[in-house]
Amino acid sequence: MRKNSGSVEVAPLRIRVGLIVPSSNTVMEVDLYHHLPEYVTLHTARMYLEQTTRQEEIKMIEEFAPGAAELIKTVRPHFVIFGCTSAGSLGGPEYDKEVCSRLSKITGVPTIGVFSSVRETLLRLKAETVAVITPYIEDINASIKLGLEGDGLHVAAIHGMGIDVNFQLSTPTPSDIVRFAVERLKGVKTDVLFISCTNFRAMEAVPLLKEHFPFHIITSNTATLEAVLATMKKIRE
Repeated sequence: MRKNSGSVEVAPLRIRVGLIVPSSNTVMEVDLYHHLPEYVTLHTARMYLEQTTRQEEIKMIEEFAPGAAELIKTVRPHFVIFGCTSAGSLGGPEYDKEVCSRLSKITGVPTIGVFSSVRETLLRLKAETVAVITPYIEDINASIKLGLEGDGLHVAAIHGMGIDVNFQLSTPTPSDIVRFAVERLKGVKTDVLFISCTNFRAMEAVPLLKEHFPFHIITSNTATLEAVLATMKKIRE
């Protein structure tokens, strides 16, 4: 709380953040709520998705994302997050921004895309090489790789766990993620390790990953949180 010139306490502006996620996502909103300031409230709308495949994610965007945006705009959010990394990569490097633009036309407020947030973080870090760990199948990994290469990055390695059921993306524990990364990235040289997927417990795994890898480590949810905090700072100024 802070005081105005008349010594009356004034509460900080309460910021409402809209989050649009796949219906079977159980991780992203938990990660965000654990790390957002207390003056922020998070409000979620869901897009139907059970299979993490190209066909089903495109269907999610085309058929269910607009309805989720219509719902979330009723809480009058200051801005919205499009909370799916892989879906934002499916149509090439700029596809995530296109999807976010469509959602913003419905909600009337800015939309933060996860894949765009990851790319912005990598650019801020001035990364030239990135290694990627995901829970995905190879077809989804191919889209992630193509999107990162669109920024001129060299993808030194990309390995997925082969999970195609969206709910089960949250099944690997942080220790499982670390074990998989250590096993698959032996001898890989990179500037940054990127752990992809908003429904993957990667944010929890970061402290453990830092014990094994000397380079920068980012995840879908840490990059999004960074973008959210930057957007909130602008709103409060």
